[in-house]
Amino acid sequence: MLKGEKKLNVIASEKEIAPNQIRKWKTEFIENAELVFDNKRDKEYKEKEQEFASKEGELYKNIGQLTTQINWLKKKSEELLGTDWESKFTPRPKG
Repeated sequence: MLKGEKKLNVIASEKEIAPNQIRKWKTEFIENAELVFDNKRDKEYKEKEQEFASKEGELYKNIGQLTTQINWLKKKSEELLGTDWESKFTPRPKG
């Protein structure tokens, strides 16, 4: 449609999409086409991506550390209190 090779109605019927939706997409594309060439926006995106990757790495590190601590505590609890230690300390519903 952007090239003008096919009419709007032809494209809409081929793709089974409402013509108004195609018009809307075309308008959005034309309004935002400059963003494709905006280096500043690309740089900001890459910086945010690196920031998220760094935070994700920290979170996975914390998860690993906490998992290790939980497993150690479970092991020590079994050694000190027996294998049924959880049932002794799990609150029971009143009723």
